[in-house]
Amino acid sequence: MQNLIKATKALSDETRLRILNVLLERECCVCEVMQALDISQSRASRNLGILQDAGFLSARRDGTWIAYSLDWHTANKYAASLARLFKGSPISDEVMAQDKERLKHAVRK
Repeated sequence: MQNLIKATKALSDETRLRILNVLLERECCVCEVMQALDISQSRASRNLGILQDAGFLSARRDGTWIAYSLDWHTANKYAASLARLFKGSPISDEVMAQDKERLKHAVRK
């Protein structure tokens, strides 16, 4: 039950939904999430941490960066199921579309 609560709480924030939206496009480091969402480093890091703690993300070291991606094989089966549901949803929000457009120009710094 705690895994379900943790996963649903993680999705109760617009910033975290926007982060999942860009991570559905590709793996990103914190600086790319910052650029795509036009948010601060602390806000991006805090929300990535919440999503990772809830079981939505995996992280791997890539040189000096930590690259985040959706974790489809998480131990939290609720997080994986909710991520699949989010991936399959026909969300057509202008903010999320702008995030994806900015992601195309985001670079690792």
